[in-house]
Amino acid sequence: MNPVKVIAVASGKGGVGKTNVSVNLACQLAKMGRKVLLMDADLGLANVDIMLGLRPKWNLSHVLNGQCDIQDVIVKGPNGIDIVPAASGIKKMSELGADQHGAIVRSLSALQDQYEVLIVDTAAGISDSVVTFSQASQHVLVVVTDELTSMADAYALMKVLNRDAGIRRFKILRNMVDSQQQARDGFNRLDEVTRRFLDVHLEYSGYVPRDPYLVKADSRQQAVSELYPGADSSLAFKRLAETVEKWELPVSPSGHIQFFGERLIDTREGEGEGVIL
Repeated sequence: MNPVKVIAVASGKGGVGKTNVSVNLACQLAKMGRKVLLMDADLGLANVDIMLGLRPKWNLSHVLNGQCDIQDVIVKGPNGIDIVPAASGIKKMSELGADQHGAIVRSLSALQDQYEVLIVDTAAGISDSVVTFSQASQHVLVVVTDELTSMADAYALMKVLNRDAGIRRFKILRNMVDSQQQARDGFNRLDEVTRRFLDVHLEYSGYVPRDPYLVKADSRQQAVSELYPGADSSLAFKRLAETVEKWELPVSPSGHIQFFGERLIDTREGEGEGVIL
């Protein structure tokens, strides 16, 4: 059994469409036949369930409080994806420490045989939860628009994740752009700056164009990939999913806490390459 592919979707600031990317990437991967789990990791300000008009009975706060198991909080989303909802408006959930973030990562281990892909929709910015969940993932996809503040905050995010979590490789998705050329130009500017000042490598992962159909889908609390599958943004998310399919799985545990780390170890042992952390 292959390891679960784990992708943290992050952004330096809010308002860049990060959660939309997470939801629609999950939908497109599910359309391709993948078993997908989407975790809302903006722990105190849930976004995924609001965006999709869901009303979950349980969320991650109940798991941490011992009121239920992780399996109990899962709700069904579009295209058959499963969703782990976060709490909404609970201040203490946004102030959790490293031990509690680690407990959330470990709690998902009970689900490791059920999924092929985990998408972690992190909080915007550089909070401790973003650092922990990004480090616990295999790939970090940074969503960046053409706004100068988005560019600057994406740079700051990668600087923090590199310094505090040792992450050196980032996938970059350009969102809400007017053309492929604009997307490439923006990536090249960001890549040039990071090459000069940071010890990181950026990989261009495509772009999502401005699309009125995406706005319409949002207003109806549905994923554009489900409601308008032929829309420009939906096709862009499909291309992103095809790109994600090509991302390599890790060959060994990283040495720190990871989502579904046990399954990675089991896979290695099954190949005669057991690794002891």
